Amino acid sequence: MSEGKRKKLISSALVYLVLTVILIIAIFPVLYTILGSFKGNMELLTEGNRLFPRKFVLDNYIQAWNLADFEKYTVNSVFMSGTIVIGTIVTSTIAGYVFERGDFPGKNLLFGLVISSMFVSLGSLTLYPTFVIAKFFGINKSLWGVIVIRVFGLNVTNLFITRSYIRSISREIDESAKVDGCSFFGIYRRIIFPLLKPLIATIAILEFRHSWNDYLMPMVFTLSNPDRMPLIVGIMNLKGSGEAASSWNLMLAGSSIALIPMIIVYLIFNRYFIEGLTAGSVKG
Repeated sequence: MSEGKRKKLISSALVYLVLTVILIIAIFPVLYTILGSFKGNMELLTEGNRLFPRKFVLDNYIQAWNLADFEKYTVNSVFMSGTIVIGTIVTSTIAGYVFERGDFPGKNLLFGLVISSMFVSLGSLTLYPTFVIAKFFGINKSLWGVIVIRVFGLNVTNLFITRSYIRSISREIDESAKVDGCSFFGIYRRIIFPLLKPLIATIAILEFRHSWNDYLMPMVFTLSNPDRMPLIVGIMNLKGSGEAASSWNLMLAGSSIALIPMIIVYLIFNRYFIEGLTAGSVKG
């Protein structure tokens, strides 16, 4: 074997070794959660370092679904996340279209100010003023408050990738539509929006992941109305309750239930996901 081939082989082996280590680190918590959800509570407490269960206990899922109210929490999460995803797709694509195809004074300055907020991390500092505004409009005691804030709060990342993607679509299409008498928003509805499938899949995955795993805001908005709690909040409430020591099996079962929709959404939309993220960077 030549020196060049040997170096190339060693280099490839090191790359695969590093990727394998990263994969193990990323997959292990998920695998432990799923396998742990099939263990009895006593086995979890006494043999927590054991990966595979001695006996698969399917009753954990039945108890979590029925007795721990995870059925109700899951329905709430699906409603909240699904509504946020649909609303965000509409607002993000309209905003991206207006900033890319629209022509109004101060457009670039306004877009620059909006995009600059990507580099400012306020964390939970905005939670209280957001809650006060929601209280003023009477939407602070339900998931509708979270939905309205997430949808009309306009995620800057979504806006940025949307504008970049629309920029890759030829303006000649718009000109042809205008000749045929199509209005500005008519072009968006009839022509631009149907061409955004990869982008829509990308926004759907990103926004569903964010809203499904969101904890702090839904927790604050449902403190006075536990029946409207989403699944993540319900799991964390169970963890903080006095029953936590006897409910690890239910918490892991609930966590596994929470993983399933995210996996399903990614499997449905993954073929468009990377295309939606990169299209604007390689065209136009």
